[in-house]
Amino acid sequence: MIIGVPKEIKPQEYRVGLTPANVAELVGLGHSVLVEHDAGVHVGFSDEAYVASGARIAVDPAEAYSAELVVKVKEPQAPEIPLLRDGQILFSYLHLAPEPALTQGLLERGVVGIAYETVEDRNGHRPLLIPMSELAGRIATQAGATALQMEYGGRGVLLGGVPGVPPANVVVVGGGIVGLQAARVAMGMGAEITILDISHDRLRYLDEVYGPRLKTVYSGAGALREYIVGADLVVAAALRSGYRSPVLIDAGMVRDMKPGSVIVDVAIDQGGCVETSRPTTHHAPTFIEHEVVHYCVANMPSACARTATMALTNATLPYVRLLADLGYQHALSADSGFAMGLNVYRGHITNEGVAESLGQGWKRPEEIF
Repeated sequence: MIIGVPKEIKPQEYRVGLTPANVAELVGLGHSVLVEHDAGVHVGFSDEAYVASGARIAVDPAEAYSAELVVKVKEPQAPEIPLLRDGQILFSYLHLAPEPALTQGLLERGVVGIAYETVEDRNGHRPLLIPMSELAGRIATQAGATALQMEYGGRGVLLGGVPGVPPANVVVVGGGIVGLQAARVAMGMGAEITILDISHDRLRYLDEVYGPRLKTVYSGAGALREYIVGADLVVAAALRSGYRSPVLIDAGMVRDMKPGSVIVDVAIDQGGCVETSRPTTHHAPTFIEHEVVHYCVANMPSACARTATMALTNATLPYVRLLADLGYQHALSADSGFAMGLNVYRGHITNEGVAESLGQGWKRPEEIF
């Protein structure tokens, strides 16, 4: 199979879909790989390294998108949509639930769109989302600590405090992978941490593992408001696979927070779980609303793009091999968890969460092939 790796064009997106080592493995299996010129240059992978691994260098995006299987990191941007074609396999993060225009574009082009973020393994985990969630959670606390500095509009609170001065109060909404990683970094920096979640099992696990270093609170409406309003830094990390993120923190809560406090909305690429959030970029990562600093970068892991690329491709490569070796029909039919990644198929939405979030109908993958 011919596999294309285009250069990412989302603002400040420096990751790349395959590394030279990945290319060498795929070429060794008999596949051809087209890598767009300078696709990996930001993370230290030169065109020469790809050529040495057996790739051909595509001179422009159109050539990279001529492949049967396109492997990339972020969802296609508007200029990339016309380059897609009927029956072509697109394997990347898609985040379609809050993006009706992108979804419509993929439906009109008739692509077979498989989203990293909804692929599941045998245990119901999301193996292609986990590595980027780990990065995003850790980056969230670092970014929040920086945004608390007065230069960035924050209230001038040091996360770990100093002797005689208490540490910052960090509240994490959502105890999943992102939330736990954010809490771990905050604990390492000496902050006072509270995680809110609606899963008693998850709260019990966190309490058993971290004990008194980490407060756990059931996220009822009253408790949520109480802790949000009292926080110096809020990391919002609630997610429901495939669906638009639930809006858990409303504008009233934000309005009642302390001036100069900070919100990091890690769920922004799924629409965000804070009512006042809107997507930002690494070049302009924050804005102030109701005197609260908001950090809402929609591709947070790209801040550490080399680490992110290595972690992501470690997870995606086995699935790329399956698609290239078997074709999408056999690959998805053989693995029901992999089939959960199919979001659009030749004019049809094939993920319940995407369809419900956009108010459209859908078909189960097994209904169409």
